[in-house]
Amino acid sequence: MLKALAVLFGVVVVALVAAWLKLRGPDIPYAALEAKYADGASRFVDLPGGFHVHYQEKGDPGKPLLVLLHGFGDSFTTWEGWVHELEGKFHIISPDFPGHGLTRAPEGFQLAGDGLPDFVDAFAAKLALPKFAVAGNSMGGAAAWQLAARHPDRIDALILVDAAGFPNEKPPAEMPLAFKLLQYPIGRAVLRNIDNRPLIDEGLKTDVFDKSLITPAIVDRWAEFQRAPGHRAILIGVNFQAQTQATPDLLGTINVPTLVLHGDSDPLIEPASARKFQAAIPGAKLIMYPRVGHLPQIEIPQRSAADVAEFLEAQPARP
Repeated sequence: MLKALAVLFGVVVVALVAAWLKLRGPDIPYAALEAKYADGASRFVDLPGGFHVHYQEKGDPGKPLLVLLHGFGDSFTTWEGWVHELEGKFHIISPDFPGHGLTRAPEGFQLAGDGLPDFVDAFAAKLALPKFAVAGNSMGGAAAWQLAARHPDRIDALILVDAAGFPNEKPPAEMPLAFKLLQYPIGRAVLRNIDNRPLIDEGLKTDVFDKSLITPAIVDRWAEFQRAPGHRAILIGVNFQAQTQATPDLLGTINVPTLVLHGDSDPLIEPASARKFQAAIPGAKLIMYPRVGHLPQIEIPQRSAADVAEFLEAQPARP
């Protein structure tokens, strides 16, 4: 009996080791990632505090400026559809947040509190950007409305795309496994060292209404960006409970034209959140998209970009 148990234990150990070796994902050097993903539109700038920031710049610098802010775990690539549709009408800048894409961050950086809106403010100051319209998806949406509240002189229009900020009134019907693992120390320890492709694939397909939109190429670039040196430590170190929460009083201070876009099938941020943004931000306009999930910029790029263009072109001409 003991011998049989020992054999079984050995088999289990071997299986676990084999699984670990298969899932193990070492860091990918920045040089390799830049060679693969940076292109002629890529720019880099250094900010105080040890940030080496990657951003993409498209369109005519003489046209109105639109800054695009991606969500948690994502990168500048999420906006490809919008950039394709809008670069003829706008000057577009899409940065990678610290711990994302090709942006290098100092050791110990945390995605918490006011860090991201202040990062965008510092980025805009370094580039001496004029007033701009800012659009943000999910975590990037939270950074966008906080930027409008904390640094009102920076922007002249606000676009929230399935933006974070209000807690859900009820638990999400579906939550990606990666987010579940982030809730526990052992789960974070696992995520720090593995190739997260299977989790990313499952998570992104949970996020969208039409799962066929999540191609292997999208999953690959998410996974590879997350394996940039230091990125996984930042991502698994996130404390969602420590993020700045939206309140009617705080949002009521925003005094720029605001467009709220939201998928009515978003499993992560419930549609009620979009209605709260509309109610709290003076004069905000809401467009709810049927049969669309958490990523309208990927799911319906042409339609959502057209709504953005119509909204921005209806605003008074900038001086």
